[in-house]
Amino acid sequence: MPVDDREPTPGSHPLGQEPPLAPAPPVSPASLGPPPPTDRVRGWIVAITLALVALVVRFTDLGRITDGGTPVFDEKHYVPQAWQMLRNGGVEDNPGFELIVHPPLGKQLIALGEFLFGYDGFGWRAAAAFSGTLAVLLIVRVARRLTRSTLLGAIAGVLLICDGLSHVQSRMGMLDAFAALFVLAAFATLLRDRDDVRERMALVVAQGRIGDSPNGPRLGWRWWRLATGVLLGLGCAVKWSGLYWLAAFAVLAVLWDLTARRTAGVERPWKGTIVRDLGPALWALALVPVLAYLAGWWAWFGNETAIDRYASSGPAFLPPALRALAYYSGQVLDFHAGLTTAVSGEHPWESKPWSWPMGLRPMLYYFASGDQVTGCGTDDCISAVMLIGTPALWWPAFGVLGWALWRVITRHDWRYAAVLVGYGAGIVPWLFNIDRQMYFFYMTPVVPFLVLGTVLVMGEMLGRSTAPRERRQTGVLLVGLWVGLVVANFAWMWPIMNGLPITQEMWDAQLWLPSWRAKG
Repeated sequence: MPVDDREPTPGSHPLGQEPPLAPAPPVSPASLGPPPPTDRVRGWIVAITLALVALVVRFTDLGRITDGGTPVFDEKHYVPQAWQMLRNGGVEDNPGFELIVHPPLGKQLIALGEFLFGYDGFGWRAAAAFSGTLAVLLIVRVARRLTRSTLLGAIAGVLLICDGLSHVQSRMGMLDAFAALFVLAAFATLLRDRDDVRERMALVVAQGRIGDSPNGPRLGWRWWRLATGVLLGLGCAVKWSGLYWLAAFAVLAVLWDLTARRTAGVERPWKGTIVRDLGPALWALALVPVLAYLAGWWAWFGNETAIDRYASSGPAFLPPALRALAYYSGQVLDFHAGLTTAVSGEHPWESKPWSWPMGLRPMLYYFASGDQVTGCGTDDCISAVMLIGTPALWWPAFGVLGWALWRVITRHDWRYAAVLVGYGAGIVPWLFNIDRQMYFFYMTPVVPFLVLGTVLVMGEMLGRSTAPRERRQTGVLLVGLWVGLVVANFAWMWPIMNGLPITQEMWDAQLWLPSWRAKG
């Protein structure tokens, strides 16, 4: 039999001989993420312009609604305590029965407004209004970084300005506007850290050094992640619920480090994340927040008459001052544990977490009628301040969240995942103790993530810049209609969010759902 000396066909090899391994395709620096938009000046102009609009909206008639010159609703707790801080070196009076149930930072910020403008409605709400204004500036920048679109960043700013819950809470001498600002600021710095890490990885890839170690490169000091830790600690120094975002963002940061190493082509991304990133992450997102939280207690540590300042029932291994703080914190925790419907009864405006995404149970902060109110053109005027999310933004929430989850599952879209993490951190923990009294204003730090999720969906509606012209025009029309509906809805509800005199008929027309009315 003649021997076949022909070359084997491509892809065929003698029996028992393994085919040569094809070299892995080189990783492109571009695969680590697109660069931010190049219109930096325009981006800042848009953000500052919308912040100025928010300043006008949040501060208009800020101090007009009071309860006979005194605070309304839960302002009655925090506003007097903030005023006490101005007299007592930064701490509240010791009331004996320890009805001081939140850390001091938020009340200190309220006190700053009272110091600058006096003890009146404007003074005790000024700091919250300014926080609500800064939140608009931040969300424009966050949405722009998240979507790489200045247009979508601008839309995010408009939506946050026109959200009723954010608007009302920014005009109350309560703590939630500050908590929301610190959470959003922490998310902004965490996003910036993600981009910074990927920029460093892209540089290593471009220089051909990604394979120098199977664990990948060391990333050096990460100042943006450090800032995230500080901001989250300060958020906890406003309300302990900041712990939910601290835990969620810490997990998110480590996962982003892992995906960055894997995308860059690191040989052992898991081990690299554990060896290179986990230790610094514990420093930045565990120890630093604790230090920032304790810094919020500066006045308590330095004041001889601060409540429980010299209690000695805390853990023995702690220094005396920290033992006292641990004891005091335990008393506060016991107070919160007792705030259940079974123990305290049902509050007329309490709600449960499953009603929050669509704002099905808002809250009435202020109500006056009859001889107390004039100016509506009749003898039967009403003035009300209701905490209510703008329905055109809130009612599509389940559709937005469902689409976000679908994108995460099918496309592994990190942007939607980040929004879901931030959103879920404000709702999921409350589901584990449903007997506790809970209220719609707990959603204040969640609103920015609802806005960001909505903006991501609007970006899908707009389509890619390379899409056919008709497709783009249709997308622009739909997004324009949606944004316009939110703005119009906000304008319609302006009277009941700001206490303007309205007729009884107008009041009834504002209350769209039975659950928006007082029980009984």
